[in-house]
Amino acid sequence: MDKSPPPIATPCVKVCVVDGESGLCLGCQRTLAEVAGWSRFSDAERAEIMAALPARRSRIRPDKLALFR
Repeated sequence: MDKSPPPIATPCVKVCVVDGESGLCLGCQRTLAEVAGWSRFSDAERAEIMAALPARRSRIRPDKLALFR
């Protein structure tokens, strides 16, 4: 029986728009480098980034976030 690897946890919400002011994706609050390297990061690295995401939201102007609700 073929066991496929478990899916990689991701904060992606399929809103891929990078904010020029903060450098963060308006959908998931990751940087472009984090988005590009996500599949190569270890589980620990991904968990560390995901833990930081809620605080990053405050770096994006609320009017920009409101565009994607």
